[in-house]
Amino acid sequence: MTRLATVVAVLLFFLVSISSSATGTRDLIGDVLRLPSEASRFFGAGDGGADQQEDGTVGTRWAVLIAGSNGYWNYRHQADICHAYQLLKKGGLKDENIVVFMYDDIAYNEENPRRGVIINSPHGDDVYKGVPKDYTGEDVTVNNFFAAILGNKTAITGGSGKVVDSGPNDHIFIYYSDHGGPGVLGMPTSPYIYADRLIEVLKKKHAAGTYQSLVFYLEACESGSIFEGLLPEGLNIFATTASNAEESSWGTYCPGEYPSPPPEYETCLGDLYSVAWMEDSDIHNLKSETLHQQYELVKSRTASDNSAYGSHVMQYGDIGLSKNNLFVYMGTNPANDNYTFMPQNFFRPSSKAINQRDADLVHFWDKFRKAPEGSPRKAQAQKEFLEAMSHRMHIDESMKLIGKLLFGIKKGPEVLSAVRPAGQPLVDDWDCLKTMVILLSNVSLILLTPF
Repeated sequence: MTRLATVVAVLLFFLVSISSSATGTRDLIGDVLRLPSEASRFFGAGDGGADQQEDGTVGTRWAVLIAGSNGYWNYRHQADICHAYQLLKKGGLKDENIVVFMYDDIAYNEENPRRGVIINSPHGDDVYKGVPKDYTGEDVTVNNFFAAILGNKTAITGGSGKVVDSGPNDHIFIYYSDHGGPGVLGMPTSPYIYADRLIEVLKKKHAAGTYQSLVFYLEACESGSIFEGLLPEGLNIFATTASNAEESSWGTYCPGEYPSPPPEYETCLGDLYSVAWMEDSDIHNLKSETLHQQYELVKSRTASDNSAYGSHVMQYGDIGLSKNNLFVYMGTNPANDNYTFMPQNFFRPSSKAINQRDADLVHFWDKFRKAPEGSPRKAQAQKEFLEAMSHRMHIDESMKLIGKLLFGIKKGPEVLSAVRPAGQPLVDDWDCLKTMVILLSNVSLILLTPF
């Protein structure tokens, strides 16, 4: 991607994040999301011994779970993180080894029809109960996130102070869920997470010799750009992402889908990639399922055979680690010890998923549709929907205008849509990218004001 095109793309992400109305790049048309009818063809017996000690145990398992958004229309991100916590807790991880970052403005939000409860699927249990409040509100920051990974207690500001105090024989699982853009991941506070800084932190963690292996699951649009061309082999890190470097990821269990959320809900309950790996982990004996086997299953469910309702799950880093059993990182629920696959076993697909960047519109529209005629709630929902649509159209046209002014009417669109070949990092000069994003952000009000 050209330098200016990249800056424009990241600026777009910044602008739509502060207004919660990012624009999607693909129409919601095409085939229904379909899944393999026989999930068992992806699974075989894992070797189970890659990281086991002689007594059958492994080093301490650590986890960092982070939802990078706030606002009720982003319900699904915190629901994902809470579900992940419950999964790990049932797997045997202790609270002292699970670090949770979430803004915590969903469970008791006035829009939440079940106060104090968060669900991640239409018929799912409450996943909010018992979740540690390590870092909430304004304590959900990039610096705290990085400090927690590095085990640097002195760099923590606010929150519980809990960090990944791991040793050389330990295994770490990191899971992030939110919006993203080229080379950047959203956060509810400023600044955002940039790919180059995240990779630096992971390299520093490796250089400290404080883990044996690390797995990173990343849910966000353009999430492949965080690792592509940046995460080297040799760090004992295996990462998978919800999408490649150029496409959106997708929400699921949204109003209008089948299965839909309970009728009182007006928002998506989960994200497609995230729900795929967690619903798989919920029902399987993770001592006999490998990272690779889960990757293949999640890839199939999320990509939907390249239909319009899905994205391309990617893998990066030390791919050889994917032979390890999930048990090494997530433990396993004893209730699943006797689980075996049958030819009939499969995940029921949703009829369609929702582009992450359209999820806010789905929320506003469903809120408008269900509100009583003439009510203040209906008027407010209509206002929110129209403002979101108007704002994204204004941003789109403003970006196109910038391209035409700088590169000409014919060449402008071509430059703005140019991308680098697969395997290369998004940009070479990250400092330049960040500087220009900051400068453009300072004048962003120009783009928020109609001409």
